[in-house]
Amino acid sequence: MNQLLKKLRKYEIMIRKVANNHLQGDYQSIFKGAGLEFDDLRPYQYGDDVRTIEWKVSAKGHGAFVKTFREDKDQSVYFLLDISGSQDIGDERRKKIDLGKEIAGVLTLAAIHEGSQVGLISFSDQKEKIILPGKGPKQGVKVIRGIFSHDNKSLKTNLNEMFSFALNLIKKRSIIIVISDFIDENYQRSLKAMGEKHDVVAIQVTDPRESALPALGIIPVFDKEEGKTTWVNTAFGSFSRKIAETFSEERDTLKELCKKNQINYLPIDTREDIVLPLIELFRYRNKSMKRG
Repeated sequence: MNQLLKKLRKYEIMIRKVANNHLQGDYQSIFKGAGLEFDDLRPYQYGDDVRTIEWKVSAKGHGAFVKTFREDKDQSVYFLLDISGSQDIGDERRKKIDLGKEIAGVLTLAAIHEGSQVGLISFSDQKEKIILPGKGPKQGVKVIRGIFSHDNKSLKTNLNEMFSFALNLIKKRSIIIVISDFIDENYQRSLKAMGEKHDVVAIQVTDPRESALPALGIIPVFDKEEGKTTWVNTAFGSFSRKIAETFSEERDTLKELCKKNQINYLPIDTREDIVLPLIELFRYRNKSMKRG
C-alpha cells in the first residue's frame, strides 16, 4: 500500500507542477471553482453555462444575466468508478481497470490536497463499494484502499443503475467524476439528469483492442461479463471495419451527449500517460470557471 501511495503521490505532484507551469500560476485545479454558493449577478457573456442564467431578472428587458457563485469550502467530490468485467481488457501490465483505478487514485490525492471532501461509489450492475465523503489524509487512504482493495460481487454492467443510485444518494450539488468505458445501453437519460443536478466529469477509458482487432482468422472471444465464449472470424475486412466504426460512433455519441449537457468529457486509453490528458482537463475547467 505504501508503494502504491508513493506512485500516486508522484503523479499527483507532477500534475500540480505541470499545471502551474502551463496555466502560468493561475491553476485552480479540477476541483476549484465549482461555485456551489450563490454570490451575485452579472451580464451574460458568450460561452457562459446557460444553466446559470437568472431568467426572472433577464425577463425584465435589461439584457440576460447569469448567477455567479463563490466556492463552497465543504464541497464534495465523488468518484463513480465502473469496475465491471468489460474493464478487464488490455495488456497484462495495464488494463482498462488499472487505468481507471490509477486515475481515481491520483485525483483522490489531488482533491484531498485541495481540502475537498472525497467519496467513492464503485459499481458493476450493483453497488460494490460505497465510501461517504470526508476530508483529510486518513480519508484519502480510506478511499484509495476502497479503489484498489476490492473483490467484485458481480462482473456485469449497469450504468443507468449506477447513475440513478448516485442521483438518489447525493443530494447536495457536488463534483462527480465518472470513470468508465461507457460500454452499455440506456444510460443516457440518467447521465443527463446527473449533469443537470451536479458538476459532472466523464472520463472514458479505452484500449486499442476495442477498435482494432488483428486479422487472426477464427478466434474465441470470451465475454467476461456473461461468462461465455463466442467464436468470430477476424479475417474478414468488413468485420474489422464494423468493429472500428461502432467504436468510433459510440464514442462520438457520448462526446456529443456530454457537450449538450455541460458535462466535461475526457477520453484516455491504456497506452497514454495520464498526466497530460488530466492537465488538458484542468485547463478547460479553469477557462470555463473563469467565464462563470
